[in-house]
Amino acid sequence: MPREHIILECTEARAEGKPVSRYMSTRDKKQQPDRVEKKKYNKFLRRHTLHREIKG
Repeated sequence: MPREHIILECTEARAEGKPVSRYMSTRDKKQQPDRVEKKKYNKFLRRHTLHREIKG
């Protein structure tokens, strides 16, 4: 089974009224059946924030 492309979106930016930070990543559905969460850098907030997988 090939790896699936996913989009990660910042969870904190909308609450603060800033532009949303998004990253592209991949995952293996067999090993990671749940939605992916990663700490990534948000350049608009100038700090690391939690990014969650969105439907894409």
